[in-house]
Amino acid sequence: GWREAVAAAAGALQAGGLVAVPTDTVYGVACLAQDSAAVRSIYSLKGRNGAKPLAICLGDVERLYRYCRVNVPDELLRDLLPGPVTLVLERSEELNKDLNPFTSLVGVRIPDHPFMRDLARACSGPLALTSANVSSQGSTLSVLEFQDLWPQLSLVIDGGPIGDIQSPECRLGSTVVDLSVSGKFSIIRPGCALTPTVEILKKKYGLVPESS
Repeated sequence: GWREAVAAAAGALQAGGLVAVPTDTVYGVACLAQDSAAVRSIYSLKGRNGAKPLAICLGDVERLYRYCRVNVPDELLRDLLPGPVTLVLERSEELNKDLNPFTSLVGVRIPDHPFMRDLARACSGPLALTSANVSSQGSTLSVLEFQDLWPQLSLVIDGGPIGDIQSPECRLGSTVVDLSVSGKFSIIRPGCALTPTVEILKKKYGLVPESS
């Protein structure tokens, strides 16, 4: 059942493992963000460039304030989260220094996916989250698409196919937007929710694109 899957995944994470998880965009791999050894494992799993940051994943907007310095209205956060958007904010001292040590910013995800939110709530600190694929290869919408990674994972949670496997749009991942500069935003990755995200930021909150 659902509760058993959440408990098993949380247990594997607390033990320092890597867990493949369904999200609202593509399949991801998660570990505890505060566990430096697990963070290193994610980089080696993906063959990922060490200068590419990992996002953190939380279950609820309220928890974001502990790990980030927020300079936008709470209502703005709640208009975009949970959802297929990664918000890049100034990181707080609470966050593991070994997670993205090369930047003062951190991307935050609250996926609009009940399993992910329950799993994040079941863990004491934030999860580090990245897509379940080898770096530079396409993102994955079913567990079979990343079976080459299975041997290095503690657990694979099969949430079934995400979106339309035939549709390239479904593989775009979350829209990544930098909100670290007051009154401005910049799009780091267009992702799957660009138009509605920009509309909310510009029309409702009057933020201006960074380049302008």
